[in-house]
Amino acid sequence: MPPTNHPPHQPRVVLYHQTHYHRDNFVSLLPLLTEAADLIPITHLIIAALHLNDPPGAINLNNDPPDAPKHNRLWEEVATMQDIGVKVLAMLGGAAQGSFRRLDTTDRDFEAYYAPLRDLIRRHRLDGLDLDVEEEMSLSGIIRLIDRLKADFGPDFLVTLAPVATALQRRPHLSGFDYEALEVLRGGSVAWYNTQFYNNWGRLESFQDYDAILRQGWRPEKVVVGVLTSPANGNGFVGVQELERTVAALSQFYRGFGGVMGWEYFNSQPGGEGRPWVWAMGMMACVRSC
Repeated sequence: MPPTNHPPHQPRVVLYHQTHYHRDNFVSLLPLLTEAADLIPITHLIIAALHLNDPPGAINLNNDPPDAPKHNRLWEEVATMQDIGVKVLAMLGGAAQGSFRRLDTTDRDFEAYYAPLRDLIRRHRLDGLDLDVEEEMSLSGIIRLIDRLKADFGPDFLVTLAPVATALQRRPHLSGFDYEALEVLRGGSVAWYNTQFYNNWGRLESFQDYDAILRQGWRPEKVVVGVLTSPANGNGFVGVQELERTVAALSQFYRGFGGVMGWEYFNSQPGGEGRPWVWAMGMMACVRSC
């Protein structure tokens, strides 16, 4: 059998979109397409955040059901982004507790909570699911969830996780399970890790924390460095010029660099609320040409 020719790895630019309305105005994604001329400035978009509530089937996208009328325009724009090649995932979990506890349970209860989530993914034709586990979960529980997602949606369905940076350094973190053990057991099913280098879990002013992760044996292509796009979004914001220099250096010095992730879209600097797409344009230029 002749060898398979895989396309060369390209660093990703991943952007989370949680604030869908700001000051009662819808935050449109379409300028990411219309303002960037001949360059689509992101590779992946993650819609945040899904929460599994009681009783089973009670799912929210932030504070409302995912199919509430207020989200109609969001899903329309998601489809447009997919039409031009951007892969769109939804994020499950985050700071709000409970979604993963409800999935880390008996097989019967797992099915009750999982099935409506599966149906939601199908209904909106999502390309993947980002698992932001910020509560205690067992290794067997996260493996069961990943296995079911892959079984139901196939090998091309993207499963990503969003650990804090210390989780990839074998230091205290938020998720409960061991990420190195997960990578050993199911690394082939995890596309990459959206690694949070902010809120006191890691820093990107230097390569120190990134190097510490690679010294643990992680491959650069699996580690997407996650940053804040605005000082209003948390602690540990790195100024845009410094961040662009750092990301450009990472993409040049580390063969297979996984890319950069931004939390979140609506107020990204330097464009701010009026022109949030500028951040993504700068990051794409850095990972591809700086």
